[in-house]
Amino acid sequence: MSFFREEDGCLKFHFDAEELWVQPWGKNSFRVRATKQAEMPEECWALTMQPEKIDTEIHIEENYATIRSGKLSARISKYGKLTFYNEKGEVLLDEYLRNRLDVFADYCSALEVEAREFKPIIGGDYQLTMRFVSNPEEKIYGMGQYQQPYLNLKGTDLELAQRNSQASVPFYISSLGYGFLWNNPAVGRAVFGKNITSFEAFSTKALDYWITAEDTPAKIEEAYAGVTGTVPMMPDYAMGFWQCKLRYQTQEELLEVAREYKRRNLPISVIVIDYFHWPMQGDWRFDPKYWPDPDAMIKELQEMGIELMVSIWPTVDYRSENFEEMRDRGYLIRTERGFRIVMDFQGNTVHYDATNPKAREYVWEKAKKNYYDKGVKVFWLDEAEPEYSVYDFENYRYHMGPNVQIGNIYPALYAKTFFDGMKAEGQENIINLLRCAWAGSQKYGALVWSGDIHSSFASLRNQLAAGLNMGIAGIPWWTTDIGGFHGGDPKNPEFRELLVRWFEYGTFCPVMRLHGYREPLKEPMGKEGGAACVSGADNEVWSFGDENYEILKKYLELREHMKPYITELMEAAHTKGTPVMRPLFYDFPQDGQAWNVEDQYMFGADVLVAPVLYGGMSERTVYLPGDGEWKNYWTGETFQGGMTITVKTPLAELPVFVRNGREL
Repeated sequence: MSFFREEDGCLKFHFDAEELWVQPWGKNSFRVRATKQAEMPEECWALTMQPEKIDTEIHIEENYATIRSGKLSARISKYGKLTFYNEKGEVLLDEYLRNRLDVFADYCSALEVEAREFKPIIGGDYQLTMRFVSNPEEKIYGMGQYQQPYLNLKGTDLELAQRNSQASVPFYISSLGYGFLWNNPAVGRAVFGKNITSFEAFSTKALDYWITAEDTPAKIEEAYAGVTGTVPMMPDYAMGFWQCKLRYQTQEELLEVAREYKRRNLPISVIVIDYFHWPMQGDWRFDPKYWPDPDAMIKELQEMGIELMVSIWPTVDYRSENFEEMRDRGYLIRTERGFRIVMDFQGNTVHYDATNPKAREYVWEKAKKNYYDKGVKVFWLDEAEPEYSVYDFENYRYHMGPNVQIGNIYPALYAKTFFDGMKAEGQENIINLLRCAWAGSQKYGALVWSGDIHSSFASLRNQLAAGLNMGIAGIPWWTTDIGGFHGGDPKNPEFRELLVRWFEYGTFCPVMRLHGYREPLKEPMGKEGGAACVSGADNEVWSFGDENYEILKKYLELREHMKPYITELMEAAHTKGTPVMRPLFYDFPQDGQAWNVEDQYMFGADVLVAPVLYGGMSERTVYLPGDGEWKNYWTGETFQGGMTITVKTPLAELPVFVRNGREL
């Protein structure tokens, strides 16, 4: 009896209740699926870009079968153990199992641990665990955004769930020369242990992952983009400086800030209206009392060369003018039990059901009428992750339940609401600012920011690792609240130092956005609508002292000066999926030391940035990778690659080096 069969270029294996497929999915790549249900689920999840058909070699023997796609091959034993090899025959990934089905195998053991473990749960799904043997020397990068300072994720334990300031995007690049996507939007866990690498999905119908083998990190990243999609081309205005605070309370307050930037002749591209500019959550329109003439406001901003971004929340208040209609049409997420309330901030609210195409169309039509048609081009999709909810994979709907985090695909569908709407209106360069994302979100114009983070140097260090790993995970549009969100008094000298250092770093992020909830807070203006919300202290570049203002002005002008170079980086992100900011090894994979540097990064292929990540630092070491020459951007001094140097770090100078004679 043979457990193997070949169907349409796919190697299939069946043993007991399990069906396993290894299918070519792009050049040098496989998609692997397994289930114990009667049929293999059809969802592609993140793998929406169908690859061209690939010629493969499949060999079926009595005790094993093999399949090859270019540089990647896989071998399945007669008992289902799966191993992946590169073109040199070196093991890339090897399933971890311990049983006695094959008493002659080196993994023969009485432990009875499965590599692909399906535990049935109530409702017909499984709790799934996938285990691989760990190579202790392997380095792991990607997986999205986590609030920790580790660039190399080997040894970490990661929750696969969306939270404020955490974005689960489960794709990683290995130093062994492969890329891996856990193609399952279930809430779960990933552990990169010294002995075992494991992935868990707490509720799913099937195992689903994608693996590719390539010669360089860049080629791996491009292969991943080829099956999950790339960002649109970022519009020119978005590459400059974005001004934001929590929160501009009135139309006149926002306009006066914009006018002051122009009076000072400061570069500014975008200004932001944050939350509760609406009467009630779910109204999706300006409150006429505090924003009496949006058309005139937007016209004046555009005459100044400034685009407007508006915060859009997915929450609908019971008192909203749209609540009853949306409830009656089934456009709101529902409860598993208990009363249907998701959040109680400024009212009892529930999220619209972004998994429902009709609900997405409904919300877009409201936003189109009240924002887009008035000239708003950028949407800030805030509060994208309702707490305490769970995804129902049977009906593709969200239901409320106690103490369960959100299904990870929601942020992508939230972005899709506005992406589809704006694209239908003919806008190709689409930007949606979100605090969360999942694999494939990039193709919906998702610009991810790192959420409501603390104002501290420790937090800044976390953002450096988070941004670089987000880029590797396939999300090239990324930014932070410059200065951090929580805390920070503009008159405090220590915070001023942090703000300047963060601003310098932000100049070399894909998007440069100043935001924060500054102290001391301002009292509410009234008791209704947006007037009932507090506002933070001033957060403009002139708010942090005269000396610091001159430094910030210098970096504003540098950002504007770099726009032609940034345009090149955005074109590469759009066409190939190339991260705008990336670790040193991305451009220097043959330099072993480049894989060990975690406090520097490349901003494109020609600019090396070494941010100042601690208070009071007067100097720091910088490693210059490769064998070419590097020039200090500020002093013009040149250095040979492959060496570590020490540079001075006065407050006004972020260490920046340019290679190959490139002029910014």
